[in-house]
Amino acid sequence: RVAWPLVRAMTQVKKACALANEELGFLPAAIKDALCQACDELLADRFQDQFPLDALQGGAGTSTNMNVNEVLANRALEVLGHKKGDYARLHPIEHANLHQSTNDVYPTAVKVAGINGLRRLSPAVAALQGAFQDKEKEFARIVKIGRTELQEAVPMTLGVEFSAFSEAVSRDRWRTAKCEERLRVVNLGGTALGTGITAPREYIFLVTEKLREITGLGLSRGENMAGETANADAFVEVSGILKAHAANLIKISNDLRLLNFIGEIGVPPLQAGSSIMPGKVNPVLLEAVIQACIKVMGNDLVLADVASRGTLQINEFLPLLAHVFLESLDLLTNGDRLLAGHVAKIEANEARCRAFFDQSPMIVTALLPVVGYEKATAMLQEFRKESGKTMRAFLEEKLGAALVEKVFSPYHLTALGYRNDGDDTEGK
Repeated sequence: RVAWPLVRAMTQVKKACALANEELGFLPAAIKDALCQACDELLADRFQDQFPLDALQGGAGTSTNMNVNEVLANRALEVLGHKKGDYARLHPIEHANLHQSTNDVYPTAVKVAGINGLRRLSPAVAALQGAFQDKEKEFARIVKIGRTELQEAVPMTLGVEFSAFSEAVSRDRWRTAKCEERLRVVNLGGTALGTGITAPREYIFLVTEKLREITGLGLSRGENMAGETANADAFVEVSGILKAHAANLIKISNDLRLLNFIGEIGVPPLQAGSSIMPGKVNPVLLEAVIQACIKVMGNDLVLADVASRGTLQINEFLPLLAHVFLESLDLLTNGDRLLAGHVAKIEANEARCRAFFDQSPMIVTALLPVVGYEKATAMLQEFRKESGKTMRAFLEEKLGAALVEKVFSPYHLTALGYRNDGDDTEGK
């Protein structure tokens, strides 16, 4: 069915049109009042059962536009004390749709619904960023081995690993907050083609102001409304930002699954993981987020295709665009909220991190500024010939526990480079 946020946005557009038409003398005050009451009731989430239409429809959204017109007109008739369907008194097109076309009210409503969706998404992204930042601090002193290409690499801390997650989400937070401005330019008043044909000039200049007052959004009338009517590239741009966020969430969720798999962290159990294997617990929320984000990335491809298929003066396929665009916003908002709560309950297994660290031959890399490449290589070759020791124990035996403890401290492993202060040359 047509997304309810889109119906709500269309209702706000209709209310703005009624107010502008009444102020300019094109609509009787009593009819304006009745239509506005009907709008307010619908915005209070009444009459949802009166919108049975499928989301995918031909006609560039005309079916949805007329559905809203008819519900508002019939409810306004009831407000005035008349029977529903008494269109001689109040008509869905002559009054509810006065000086409008589907081609200007529908894309405007999609943009309003999109901005509202972005404003729901933004705090969800912020909460996820905060959850990762909290873990970054909590895990700051947990030393571990880093990995590249699924192979052990060089030492780091679990806090640094989580800081990379928070930084990626921080960029997403900035992007989603800024991209709202891409949707603020609307073609309301442009009627069929953006030329404003059949609409009074003064109405064209007033109606967006009314919509801005009703929504509280920083909307503006397009300077070239024909261009705004014919093209949907603004949605492609915003959808690309949603796709970037989805890509980050997939990467992060998969990393958390891997860290949980090797036991360096424990994600909170949410359900029994198997109907046959007792005690098995799966990272189901992470898997759900990954699936949601794959859908968002698929939606981006659909949306771009839809935007490219508009012909001449309008895009006939905006209902599909609206459907996938608003769905992506909901998927990401819900995914971020759930993931933020999940991340907050992640626990570190410091002993497991330390065990991997102590056993890894690759930790010798951190000693290169101390012993040099040739000596490090020789020690590594010697270590591989021995058995029964961890790499850390071997290095402590060769270089002394104090030096090894200093080099492998969280401070030294996370400092930006190393300081050649004389102390780090000990042991060369």
